[in-house]
Amino acid sequence: MTENSSNLPCGVAALVQTDPEFAERFAYFAGEEVPAEEAANLPARERYLAVLAALLGCQGLDEFRAMLPEALDVALAPVEAKEVVYQATAYLGIGRTRPFFDAVNDVLAARGVELPLEGQATTTIETRGAAGNQKQIDYFGEGMRESWKTCPAERATVNRWLAENCFGDYYTRGGLSDLDREMVTFCYIVAQGGCEPQATAHAAGNMNLGRTKDFMYRVVMQILPYIGYPRSLNALTCVDNAAAARA
Repeated sequence: MTENSSNLPCGVAALVQTDPEFAERFAYFAGEEVPAEEAANLPARERYLAVLAALLGCQGLDEFRAMLPEALDVALAPVEAKEVVYQATAYLGIGRTRPFFDAVNDVLAARGVELPLEGQATTTIETRGAAGNQKQIDYFGEGMRESWKTCPAERATVNRWLAENCFGDYYTRGGLSDLDREMVTFCYIVAQGGCEPQATAHAAGNMNLGRTKDFMYRVVMQILPYIGYPRSLNALTCVDNAAAARA
């Protein structure tokens, strides 16, 4: 095997005794074929960020617990893993991310990492709105400036929360770059399914920040073993649509 030579990917090692044929094929596909495919290749850091975000999105808690130590060994710092979970709350809700906090904390504690980690907040309650709205503008253009003032009145509160909470509380944090954050956001969204308009918008956001259609295709292909073909094919369509709108 390549990156997973010592450990079968994503907890498959636990299935070797009970489901050896499945373990063999999944280990080859997810652990060797997909990571090594030239058309799908990503740097290890981006690959692990994308896979962990996708596992959050599809609620793959057991697989997340199994993948995280490998990600920390190969490519990610503890703060990066934490930030992937923090930001996911804006897109999945605390009802779905709460178990992943325990997973990260358990893995880090077992590795002797002192918690809490160094703080990454760069805003206050008073400054988060303006800072978050600036992030929206940076990612999606001037049309986002104070969008809560220009949208239909009944949507004003939610649009203001998007600036203050979603972007002001999370996107302004340290630990991950803008490119990282928009990539993992795309992964949360496509992995949970049923959010194709938002997936298309965030595919465009990635491209606005400099990612290419080819890069976004690679992201989808790397997370495919963890979210399945239907959601991956939908994700590719979202990338196609975002790219076509820019042409």
